[in-house]
Amino acid sequence: MKLATYKDGSRDGQLVVVSRDLGSAHYATGIASRLQQVLDDWSFLSPQLQDLYDSLNQGRARHAFAFDPARCMAPLPRAYQWADGSAYINHVELVRAARNSEVPASFYTDPLMYQGGSDDFLGPCDPVVVPREEFGIDFEAEIAVITGDVKMGASPEQALDGIRLVMLANDVSLRNLIPAELAKGFGFFQSKPATAFSPVAVTPDELGDAWLGGRVHLTLQSSWNGRKVGLCEAGPDMTFHFGELIAHICKTRNVRAGSIVGSGTVSNKGVAGEGGRMEWPRGYSCIAEKRAIETIQDGKPSTGFMKFGDTIRIEMKGKDGQSVFGAIDQEIRAPGEA
Repeated sequence: MKLATYKDGSRDGQLVVVSRDLGSAHYATGIASRLQQVLDDWSFLSPQLQDLYDSLNQGRARHAFAFDPARCMAPLPRAYQWADGSAYINHVELVRAARNSEVPASFYTDPLMYQGGSDDFLGPCDPVVVPREEFGIDFEAEIAVITGDVKMGASPEQALDGIRLVMLANDVSLRNLIPAELAKGFGFFQSKPATAFSPVAVTPDELGDAWLGGRVHLTLQSSWNGRKVGLCEAGPDMTFHFGELIAHICKTRNVRAGSIVGSGTVSNKGVAGEGGRMEWPRGYSCIAEKRAIETIQDGKPSTGFMKFGDTIRIEMKGKDGQSVFGAIDQEIRAPGEA
C-alpha cells in the first residue's frame, strides 16, 4: 500500500491512503489519524489500511479525492530517529580520491552512518531555505526506509523484517560547512539542514521483484533546474543493504517503530571510455560527486553548488514507467522569500 500525510495545520498532519497510480487518495481517519499510530500498532492497523487501499484501487472508496503532492508533509513529519548511512562505497571512493585520501579498509565491512535531525522534516514540495548561498548548497538523492521495532543485536536478516515502508529522500548538505565540522571530530550538525522526503511511502511489496536483498532495483532520477543529471541504478552498487544498515544501529541499542534509515547518496561505478578515460554514464545523485569526478579528471571542480532559485526534482519510476513514490520537487530559497 501507499501512504502519505496531508498538511492540516498540525505538526503531524493527517494520514491518507494513496492509490497505486497516485491519482486518488482517501483519509484514513476511521483507522488512524497519524502514521506513527500505525507504526506503533502495525499488526492491527495495517491490515485495515490495506483494505482501504484495495477499495481505493478498485474505485470503491466512497470519499476518495484527487491526490495532490503539494499538500503533503513528509510521510512521517517528525520521527524518533533519522539515521543516514553511506551505503554506496563508490561515492565514498570518489570523494576521497578527489582529495588524495585512501578509503580505510573498515569502510568496506562496517557502514558509515550519522544521526541527523528528525524533529523538522520537509515535505516533497516545500522550499529548501538556506541562510547563505556561500554555505555550498547540495542535494543528495537517496532511498530511505521506516522501521517497526527492531531488537538490539538483530541480524541483518532479522532487521529486514522490521522494515515497514520505503520512500525517497533529499538529504540536503551544506558542503562548505562540512570540513570545519568534521575537523572537530563530532560529525555533521549545522552542515545538515532539514531533510525532505517523497510524497508517499510504500510497503515493500508494492515494489514487487524490484525489492530484492534489502535493495531497491530501480532507477533514481535527479533533475537539477529541469535538466536530468542522474539516472542512477539504486540496486547493484549498494554495498550495504538496508538490513545491514539497521543491524549496524542495533549493535548497541533497540530501534523503535518510527525510525528512519537512509541509504546515503545513490552512486554507480564508472566505466572505461575512449582512451581509458573513465566515464559515468548514469550521472550523479549529488553535486559533490560530480565535483569529485571533475577534480580526479581535470585537477579541479568546474561545477558550482546550488543557488537561490535553483530547483531539484527526485523521482523513481517502476518498470511500468509509473512514478512509485511521487516526486520530491523543491526550490532553493533565501530566508524570508515568499
